[in-house]
Amino acid sequence: MSKSMRMPTYPSRFAGAATGCALALALSAAGVTGPAPAAAAAPVPAAAPASAPQPKQYTAAQVYGFLVKFYGQHGPNAYDRVHKVDADLRKRAAAAKHSSDVLLCARKAPRSISVGRVKAERSGMAWAPVTTHWKAGPDKRFTAYVGLKGDLPMKLYDVTCGE
Repeated sequence: MSKSMRMPTYPSRFAGAATGCALALALSAAGVTGPAPAAAAAPVPAAAPASAPQPKQYTAAQVYGFLVKFYGQHGPNAYDRVHKVDADLRKRAAAAKHSSDVLLCARKAPRSISVGRVKAERSGMAWAPVTTHWKAGPDKRFTAYVGLKGDLPMKLYDVTCGE
């Protein structure tokens, strides 16, 4: 006896294409659209060149606050001398350790310290006169220089004595 094999039936390719077209028309009528073909895509306009963003800089008020806190009443503390002074100035201060305190332009701690008006340049440096007051003898002035780059921690970069 021979058995007949039953073959599964599959929809024709034509029926699949017709279903796809009907679905696309229905979605289009409903307001749903797909991505535009690559050839028909509109070119994306280049961003208009904005003015170059200005690098963040510290303000004169921030520098003034830094110097007042850094110098305090009698000079910088040990922590500030290490962490808030540029490496080159630290080396200079270490080399002159026995003869003078480079950060104060003096041999000993003053009675008090005052910081004058801060001036800043676009070059990225600010400076202010610093006055040391003594029990005996005249007041002395020096200039302290601080970097303004806002992406770096604020540090004392230089001191000019004898003003």
